Amino acid sequence: MIEAWQRALVLAPHTDDGEFGCGGTMSRLVDAGCEVRYVAFSIATRSLPEGFPPDTLAREVREATAEIGIPDSQLTVHDFDVRTFPERRQDILELLVALWEEWRPDVVFQPSHHDVHQDHQTIAQEGLRAFKRTTILGYEIPWNNFDFSYGAYVALEQRHVERKVAAVAKYASQQHRRYANAEYIWNLAKVHGANVNRELAEVFQVYRIVA
Repeated sequence: MIEAWQRALVLAPHTDDGEFGCGGTMSRLVDAGCEVRYVAFSIATRSLPEGFPPDTLAREVREATAEIGIPDSQLTVHDFDVRTFPERRQDILELLVALWEEWRPDVVFQPSHHDVHQDHQTIAQEGLRAFKRTTILGYEIPWNNFDFSYGAYVALEQRHVERKVAAVAKYASQQHRRYANAEYIWNLAKVHGANVNRELAEVFQVYRIVA
């Protein structure tokens, strides 16, 4: 099924969520000739460690998505204030509906509805409303998911995970976080792969399949 997708849309509440949630899958899709668009909704200026300029994450997401193979023309970075997405719900929905009307993606990758972060929840909820006519998969952010349905596995090759690790490494401002760790990323991919008799994989919650 994955080879049939020509247009894939990745919704990242904050820069780096897409890489953590489906960086390997994005890499596999790019290899298969799929056009991948990445939309980030916040550069989380208020969450930056001391000493980093306000536009740090805007620059880092461009470097990270380039590692995966997404051209700059397919990257959109908005500047919604972090932790305020519920208050901007209608503005976000209108952006998503415009994306659907303009581009009609074959598949949308977004946070899981079980993600406890308020910004992630808003993107997940409004994503379902905007893209209910196409395939929607919820990606895993393990440290935010208290519950998760392991409904779809995407098998990966080593080069896909290598690009994911390289992309995450571009976020110098986030390297203090325990999950921004190459060993953690590899181990998670190995566990998911072993669960379906593959070497490596990423896992997704299935919200809608349109084929």
